[in-house]
Amino acid sequence: MSNPTTTNPEREGAKGIPPLSVTFHDDPAVVAESATEDYTTHVMPKSWRSGRWSLVMAWGSMFGAVFWLYIAAMVAATVGTTNALIGIAASVLVWGGINYVLSQYAIRTGLTVALLSRRLFGLVGSLLAPLIFAATATYYSVFEGSVVAQALHSYFGVGDIRLWYLLVVLYSIPLVMGGVRTWLDKLNGALLPFYVIGMAALVIWASVKHPASLSLPDQRTDLAAPGWVWAFTVYMGVWVLMMYTVDFARFGKPADIKFHRTFTFGPVFYTLTLLVNGLIGIFLAATVPGVLGLGGITETGMVNAITGTMGVFGLLLIVISQTRINSANLYLASSNLEAFVSRVIPFKLHRAVFAVAAGVLVYIIMLTDVFSYILRALNWQGVFVVAWVGIALTHIVLTRTKETLPEFRPGRLKAFTPAVAVWLVVSLLGIYLVEGAGTVGATWSAPITLALSVVGYAIAFRFDSLLHRDNDPRDEVDDVWEARIRCHACEKSYIAVEIDRDPSAGYKAICSACAASRPGFHAAARRDAEPTAQLAN
Repeated sequence: MSNPTTTNPEREGAKGIPPLSVTFHDDPAVVAESATEDYTTHVMPKSWRSGRWSLVMAWGSMFGAVFWLYIAAMVAATVGTTNALIGIAASVLVWGGINYVLSQYAIRTGLTVALLSRRLFGLVGSLLAPLIFAATATYYSVFEGSVVAQALHSYFGVGDIRLWYLLVVLYSIPLVMGGVRTWLDKLNGALLPFYVIGMAALVIWASVKHPASLSLPDQRTDLAAPGWVWAFTVYMGVWVLMMYTVDFARFGKPADIKFHRTFTFGPVFYTLTLLVNGLIGIFLAATVPGVLGLGGITETGMVNAITGTMGVFGLLLIVISQTRINSANLYLASSNLEAFVSRVIPFKLHRAVFAVAAGVLVYIIMLTDVFSYILRALNWQGVFVVAWVGIALTHIVLTRTKETLPEFRPGRLKAFTPAVAVWLVVSLLGIYLVEGAGTVGATWSAPITLALSVVGYAIAFRFDSLLHRDNDPRDEVDDVWEARIRCHACEKSYIAVEIDRDPSAGYKAICSACAASRPGFHAAARRDAEPTAQLAN
């Protein structure tokens, strides 16, 4: 139901500022744009949230991947099956608990990782978060895409591997041109039954061809920790999924929050993803000859085990599983690349540009000697991600009764917050532990990074990081989630939650995305906050 545009003449007369142009329906231009953009640089309005099962299908792309089989088998081949399963079970509990909290927050606020990071680190300090997120998602896309290319190349035995890499990238890019609601949920929903049936067939087929086993011996040397603890810390290296959770969970409807935090993003999902997939991976490593070789377990070995067991059906299973997870990887790589670039250039580019750019980056990295450096790069980024998770969780806990509406608008934030120093110092210490502190450092870097980030942010949070300004559009409407306010810069209407006043343009209304990239806006906002700060003192 739409209401006519309204203004606020009393406000205009009292303050001498322009009235707001308010409507109570979605702007048609914004809706058309969101079919591909998914509000990447804006708050997700409730009108664009996905249905319960639509979101389950979209996020379910993370469930099926050869990587989950590989990492469980690799861990079990190092510390034995028993220690691996204890570590995986502990990961299920911790991952489920963390994502229970993060998904609930993302659904309630509609924020992306990039927007949440603004509140944590300030307008400029937050630039690193979407850049690290985009880079990590790109690297995982390289991994998963390479699995498909290697499987195709190995099975057909023809052509240069670079052509197979190109084929995988070319068919992946169109899959992420549309948004989650437009295409990804439907794609992954259609492929999910094939993955589930395929994995069941793989287990049965392997059991018929070979003596079934789950037993892998403990072959560790000095890991500086009990085997199950080491297994748990290995899984901490994949905590980028916590960031994935935030960017996907914001599509959830508030009415479905209990379902999503428990089932879609919480303990149920990770029981299936980590434990069930992990059991299959350990089973293949212990059952199928050749998976566990002299050099240990590799993703290539796991691929060969699948195709060697099931033939062409195994190849189809790999293509289906990797297409599902790679659609999520490439989607998040492109959307976070867009979130980063939109902050550093003063004009907007179509989402297709970032989808192609992400695909090109993936292909270029595939052409290099990727495995000589990508694991180190992921280890470094993993430290930054673990620190980000610790800071984000601490912020959510500390503000749970104080911050009904999170402040992420550029004109209400300082350029940097004390949390930037916490993030950088703790992350650099974590990298030092990984690179320069031997086995102890490599094993304990992630837990130490997490603990220090939590303590560090709890201290930094005591120092106010906001700009206190008057003339807040949130105070001028009755419902900040239903009222749409027209932005003077882009001339589109967005929900009042993200709208601010632009002191560089006569206090006209401005959306969060325009405010972040508009030259001179933040300087004007800082000047506008000075009288308020003086009165407060």
